[in-house]
Amino acid sequence: MGTNHDHATAGTRTAFRTCPLCEAGCGLEITVEDGVVTRIRGDRDDVFSKGFICPKGSTLKQLHDDPDRLRKPLVKRDGVHVEVEWDEAWHIVEERLPAILREHGRESVGVYLGNPSAHSLSAMLYNRTMLTALGTKRRFSASTVDQMPRQVASGYVFGTPVTVPVPDLDHTDFLIVMGANPYASNGSLCTAPDFPGRIEAMQARGGTLVVIDPRRSRTAEQADRWLAIRPGTDALLLAAMVTTMAEEGLVHPGEHVAAHLSGLDEVLAALAPFTAESVADATGLSADDIRRLARDMCAAPSASVYGRIGTTTTEFGTTTSWLIDVVNICSGNLDRRGGAMFPKPVAGGAGTRGKPGKGRGFTVGRGVTRVNQYPEVMGEYPAAAMAEEITDAGDDRIRALITVAGNPVLSTPNSDQLDAALADLDFMVSVDIYLNETTKHADVILPSPSQLQRGHYDVLLLQFAVRNVANYSEPVLPLDDGQPDEWEILAKLGLIAGGMGAMADPAAADDLALESMVQHSVADAGSPIHGRDPVEIMAALGTQAGPPRMLDFMLQTGPFGAAFGANPSGASLALLRDQVHGVDFGALEPRLPEALRTPSGTVELAHPVLMADLDRLHAALPQLEARELVLVGRRHLRSNNSWMHNISVLVKGKPRCTLHVHPDDAHRLGLADGGVARVTSRVGTVDASVEVTDAVRPGVVSLPHGWGHGQSGTRMRVAAERAGVNSNVLTDHEALDPLSGTSVLNGIPVEVAPA
Repeated sequence: MGTNHDHATAGTRTAFRTCPLCEAGCGLEITVEDGVVTRIRGDRDDVFSKGFICPKGSTLKQLHDDPDRLRKPLVKRDGVHVEVEWDEAWHIVEERLPAILREHGRESVGVYLGNPSAHSLSAMLYNRTMLTALGTKRRFSASTVDQMPRQVASGYVFGTPVTVPVPDLDHTDFLIVMGANPYASNGSLCTAPDFPGRIEAMQARGGTLVVIDPRRSRTAEQADRWLAIRPGTDALLLAAMVTTMAEEGLVHPGEHVAAHLSGLDEVLAALAPFTAESVADATGLSADDIRRLARDMCAAPSASVYGRIGTTTTEFGTTTSWLIDVVNICSGNLDRRGGAMFPKPVAGGAGTRGKPGKGRGFTVGRGVTRVNQYPEVMGEYPAAAMAEEITDAGDDRIRALITVAGNPVLSTPNSDQLDAALADLDFMVSVDIYLNETTKHADVILPSPSQLQRGHYDVLLLQFAVRNVANYSEPVLPLDDGQPDEWEILAKLGLIAGGMGAMADPAAADDLALESMVQHSVADAGSPIHGRDPVEIMAALGTQAGPPRMLDFMLQTGPFGAAFGANPSGASLALLRDQVHGVDFGALEPRLPEALRTPSGTVELAHPVLMADLDRLHAALPQLEARELVLVGRRHLRSNNSWMHNISVLVKGKPRCTLHVHPDDAHRLGLADGGVARVTSRVGTVDASVEVTDAVRPGVVSLPHGWGHGQSGTRMRVAAERAGVNSNVLTDHEALDPLSGTSVLNGIPVEVAPA
């Protein structure tokens, strides 16, 4: 099982692993006595997190021991889920799924991939194996209720959707945080253990933190300056900052970037109408504050703008993400120390493979949804379209659905609509550890092992890390008797969909997938194993199927890789197994032009798709100015979307699912602290407890995301006791950012009255 280094007395050992519960990637030191976890604390020797841990990380034991966590498959009989053995569950899948595929075709099946997939090595590597075998384009995920606009903007400008510049937190002098609350979230699309500590270290060396957020979040409380912007208007602020820089002669990308930049003059001309004065009413910020922010950023020795979910889950999410890049470029802060820099992921990525500096670029629209013709983006369709694709697509409707580690009934728009649609499916399979508000509709639930029973490497999240590091975690605890690993569940689903039957060996799918990766790499002129014998590479990887072997291949062929003997001291699984606290491959370094994969080989700042959306932004100014009351979300440090509310230690204390209302609005609307308000949007209504607070600006109310538990047919007892209300009953499935298909979860027009 590798070398998870036993220590001290017989029966007691210490395991080291990376926490898989959020994007920070903190190292954990786990004490195991006689097969039982007795203590979890931060790993002080972890090369990245250096002992930092948040309240969630210490609860992996409670998550593993949760009596509601599923240990065996459930099948639905007469409307009730009952526990069965694995063979019986697989037999039902084999009986039902291929029959639907044969009768109605590959597009009759849909797939939804939930947020925890991004934190799972098995899911990151084997979801694609399952998807390829299914052959359906009707794929949905949590990305279109989260970060998709940031990736789409990066795709157009830099060539790939994972070539995302991140703030060089450890070296910057001036950090602007927009629509993000890393004191609660630990950071996102910016992998940085102890994000708060890094902010405070910046301030201690004389740096400045500016937070732009309609809420006085915990991060805003730490800020040197808090600008309480009106929700959904971040793109206007950024555009006005660029125009201020242009008007005052402050646009200086720097020689290094200018040599690889195209379209700057066109962008400046297109943004000229967005002056600080013209956007002041819509943003709720004074023209003086906007101009000062632009000047201060340009005057700082180094600076970076960082935007997250408050900027992406809006109707201008992609344009806002693009304008963050424009501001970083115009102020001279792209691809330089202390600015916005490109990580170099140790396991490789789209921005490290192929010919450096040039590529095919990024496109969307390889297919459209049946009902509303929404285009494909990054291989998937908007999650908001899932319900109508089940109920309103006629003979072309989705008849069967597979969900993996997701709870879209709580986490995607117009939840009541999706809840009803799932009941209309002919067949549904869920890979999940809980019987929750979504999986209660499944005919078969296939539980994956707990996080402590799986190996781990942050394949996706380390693509966005503020240092180039690598950590591999062995499973801390063994699998239960008869329990398949998560990768085996996903691979077998694919094999059954491919007609291979329930007795098919998942290792066969693994061999095929790995052979394909090896063949592609030896044929790639940019690969460190270009021209090598595929048989030699496969032999070096060994015969033990599963994620470690595939990860070893990715590490060895990555930018720091051992390349199967060509660079003996380079990255490999053996190296990471030996270095249980991780390996630090260094601070971020400038990567232009080699990081680019655009057709022109330049930073394509004036991409036509992005430029065209400025007309829509300008036309929206009057409507944004006129909005009276809008809803935004919020996050808590002890919460993680919808799936960690069944852990008592994380949900105890004062109820957190309350409606935040500014005192002025409470007085105007007749609301009292502790009372109940009825919140109504175009698509739904909820009643929520009122918390009157000046932590939101007037004209804004806030509900946290991921609550609304306790529905009949679920089995999450702790969550049901603190059910809260589901804010996504209010989110509108028709309100999307058209460039990315991402739902508007922030800035939802609502009416609020006493219940």
